[in-house]
Amino acid sequence: MNKTPSAKILIIIVTWNKKKYVLELLDAVDNLDYPRQLIDVVVIDNASSDGTVEAIQKQHGNIHLICNPENIGGTGGFNTGLQYAFDQQEGAYDYLWLLDNDVLVHRCALNYLVDVLENNQDIAVAGSTMLQLDFPWRINEMGAYVNHDDGALILNRHFEEIQHWRGCSPHTLINDDSLDLSKSLMHCQPYMDVDYVAAASLLIRAKVAKEAGLWQDFFIHFDDVDWCLRIGRMGHRVVVSAQSMIWHLSAAAKIPTWVLYYDNRNLLVLQKTMGSDKSIMQYTMRHIMKKAGYYALLGKTDLSRLHKDAVDDFLNNRLGKKNIQLEAPYTPNTQISSVLMDESIQSILISMVNLQATAIQEALIQATQARPELEVKFLADPFTQLPVYQLPHSEFVYLPFNRLKRHWALWKMRHTYDLVIQSDYQPFISLSWIAPKVMFINDENFSMRDRPSISSVWQTIKWYVNSYFLRIKD
Repeated sequence: MNKTPSAKILIIIVTWNKKKYVLELLDAVDNLDYPRQLIDVVVIDNASSDGTVEAIQKQHGNIHLICNPENIGGTGGFNTGLQYAFDQQEGAYDYLWLLDNDVLVHRCALNYLVDVLENNQDIAVAGSTMLQLDFPWRINEMGAYVNHDDGALILNRHFEEIQHWRGCSPHTLINDDSLDLSKSLMHCQPYMDVDYVAAASLLIRAKVAKEAGLWQDFFIHFDDVDWCLRIGRMGHRVVVSAQSMIWHLSAAAKIPTWVLYYDNRNLLVLQKTMGSDKSIMQYTMRHIMKKAGYYALLGKTDLSRLHKDAVDDFLNNRLGKKNIQLEAPYTPNTQISSVLMDESIQSILISMVNLQATAIQEALIQATQARPELEVKFLADPFTQLPVYQLPHSEFVYLPFNRLKRHWALWKMRHTYDLVIQSDYQPFISLSWIAPKVMFINDENFSMRDRPSISSVWQTIKWYVNSYFLRIKD
């Protein structure tokens, strides 16, 4: 690693309502093993309402802060930062470092990225290896490749684990100067060529960034993929470093809601940009409509509709931000007592929910003590039929192993319970139909919904049938 860095860096960070995370990131920037006098930081705030701006001004008054009047997404935020960089005097910065606001950055992460670009003039972009914040020893992606037929991302070395890191916290790992994945993983070079690296940590030559221009207005998601592919088409190399590391919350821990619209619309836009065959894009649209059917059967009708809107807006060339209003927004798990104390709910069936991870065990205990008439039962694991004890005096419901018999048994329960609580991480369609109310819960939030209706499912079926007649515009 270069011992005497001389390259001037502009760090671009976009944030929206993540005060705690962005302050931790700015602290980490101050602790980087890179000369602080060679670093300038610009933070673009997308109209946060959680006191982010005031906190940054108080704790990090030496950075440049740009406040957008509204939330214009990751695309708009990074474009604001890039335009700021482009407006600076020629040669003011050698490299631009784009960072997500909620990553933990290894103290040597920047050094390794700069080394790659300093020593390889044909490389224009270098990204960090992204590990999982919740499982710090597990790789989420070491860059990615793109299937140029259908736009699918193939995450490089996804889920590979560094066994001797097990049990280490990410806050410990970010300060360990000995970490080097090229020495910890089999057949792993210090850096490797990929199609794309995430803007969670992306270092680019300032001149190349200006030549490539601003991002296409995706609002969020796939915008950095599109940009990296554009830079690749310009004849530049894009690589990922096995020595530069960041930690980011894994996608598996996040429950997608309104972002589903952007994921699906922007995938179609990316396919069109890459020149994918129209038959492949037609297949993608039908697959999106199948997912709309899945969400309708679960009872998440608003999320089902977002899939249809994604296809419609793509066909009508509507990009940018969409005004999305969810019918059943999520509520913090700390407020679940208001549901459990509702006297209209006399019986509850709970399926595949970890009471400790969701932190609702105590609320359930308190509800059953305050309401002796409240009946709470747990569904034994539908695949193993094993009961998972999480409350004293737990009662269990067992289902047949045979799939058809299992669905029939659930159908016969449809007037037995007032509320079904099921995990957002492993929901079952059949469970959504057996009670008037359905709660979907994850480690942080829950959402209350009504039982699905035949009419909403029928509407989705019609959308799917109509998708066969949709045509891609040139």
